[in-house]
Amino acid sequence: MNKIIKFLIVGIFLVNTVGCVAIMAGTAGGAGTAVWLSGKLTQEVHASREKAVKAARSALKSLKLEITKETKTEEVTQIKSNYTDGREIWIDIRPMTESSTKIEVRVGAIGDKAAADKILKKIASYL
Repeated sequence: MNKIIKFLIVGIFLVNTVGCVAIMAGTAGGAGTAVWLSGKLTQEVHASREKAVKAARSALKSLKLEITKETKTEEVTQIKSNYTDGREIWIDIRPMTESSTKIEVRVGAIGDKAAADKILKKIASYL
């Protein structure tokens, strides 16, 4: 019985480690798969901050979602809008390097993965 418990603990540890490595490899590669974490969808893309901001604006316009506020600091450009049902949208664009940017999309206070995915895919189509 003791061996089974040890085996299960080691197995769980390996699965968690492999999962973390896979996520890190996807983001390190650049335009990896989007990751859902803490109610927002995050993806690193091969595009400058300016290009990503322009793509986000175009995506919202094409989805007929009006920008309600845009703020820019050294660390992040945040674009706010409202989804078709009134929930708030936050798009955070963070420069990683001169040619790569992290885009985070959250829809609603809790986070709607399907809506965030729709917006993030539309942004990616403009990059």
